Amino acid sequence: MEIKDIYSKFLECSSVCTDTRNITQNSLFIALKGEKFDANSFAQEAINKGAKYAIIDNPEYQIENKTLLIENSLETLQELANYHRKKLNTRLIALTGSNGKTTTKELINAVLSSKYNTIATIGNLNNHIGVPLTLLRLTPKTEIGVIEMGANHQKEIEFLCNIAQPDFGYITNFGKAHLEGFGGTEGVIKGKSELITYLKENNKLVFINSDDPIQKEKTKDLNVFSFSKSDKANIEIKEVTANPMVKITLTNTTIESNLIGIYNATNISAAITIGKYFGIEDQEIKKAIENYHPNNNRSQILVKNSNKIILDAYNANPSSMEVALLNFNQLKESNKIAILGDMFELGNESYDEHKKIVLSQENNQTTTFYFIGKEFYKNKNSYKHFHFYEDFESFQKEITQKKIQNSFLLVKGSRGMALERTLDIL
Repeated sequence: MEIKDIYSKFLECSSVCTDTRNITQNSLFIALKGEKFDANSFAQEAINKGAKYAIIDNPEYQIENKTLLIENSLETLQELANYHRKKLNTRLIALTGSNGKTTTKELINAVLSSKYNTIATIGNLNNHIGVPLTLLRLTPKTEIGVIEMGANHQKEIEFLCNIAQPDFGYITNFGKAHLEGFGGTEGVIKGKSELITYLKENNKLVFINSDDPIQKEKTKDLNVFSFSKSDKANIEIKEVTANPMVKITLTNTTIESNLIGIYNATNISAAITIGKYFGIEDQEIKKAIENYHPNNNRSQILVKNSNKIILDAYNANPSSMEVALLNFNQLKESNKIAILGDMFELGNESYDEHKKIVLSQENNQTTTFYFIGKEFYKNKNSYKHFHFYEDFESFQKEITQKKIQNSFLLVKGSRGMALERTLDIL
């Protein structure tokens, strides 16, 4: 079946779904194979729940007049998304980077949606499945799409760019994330820069942080629109503070966000810059950013009994852990406690990167540290303000007996550590 024929069926449908738990009336179900399941077997269930058609790649599950049999469902999803993107020709902004992608994406979308009809990646559905699904949410009324792109190895961003064909791009930063897959820090830079390569080859525009020397060097011959706190740029950031919420001052406007951490200043600045590029007035940008509240365990400030908590447990890598600690250390609070969990996907550099985090805090006498996980436990020492636990259960057992009260806490670790569980024992 040719893609134009599949596309005509797609246009008859209200939405696209790959999970029968989320089927809506008249949706298009695309059966994707996983490591432990074959979604072709759910085609009948999808139809029963209201799907108009099901795309399958296993002839055993054909349903007369309801299934579209193709060779590979995943490749068809990606090809369909690309075909749809080219049909609509909506302006698309692609976003990648080691840290802050999702927060930056949400801020950009908040700002742009004050003037334009927009869509953005839902959550962090930013991979070879999530990007096509986002593209298939575009409609003729969509004026701008904000597409988050994640990657943990080379050529992944290049692949996603070829599907989405973005008109603009922004890289949040180049940090120590997914070192195992990328093969080290230089591999991260090379992998994330695939977005810049695509934009250069297609004569598109790159938004850059001119205070980032790598971004500046990589884009020196490109069409750029920049922001900076210390250099000449299209958008000049006059002042940044974080006590604990980030406040940014432009020439005639001060924006007081609901985001903690000086590291979020760059994310906010990017949203300001992109908003101004698209002609949004300062007061509208200010309103949009000040009305944005983080969620999903990302830099949230919570109050639990007598404790105030910075919950940043969605993910962690050496770069984000470092800036989170720098921010936490500069806050003028008493009874400070940092609960830090292992950082994943660091490969051969895991031991050294965990050790660097531990050693960076050895002279910090204002904070009590709880390090949780096998990688941190390898660096166990006898410092009085350091406590090490091989797993969360060991930490939970001891901390429940201590009953932490009237404290200011930072909770941060990789997603697999699920440190939001700490809230249940405080």
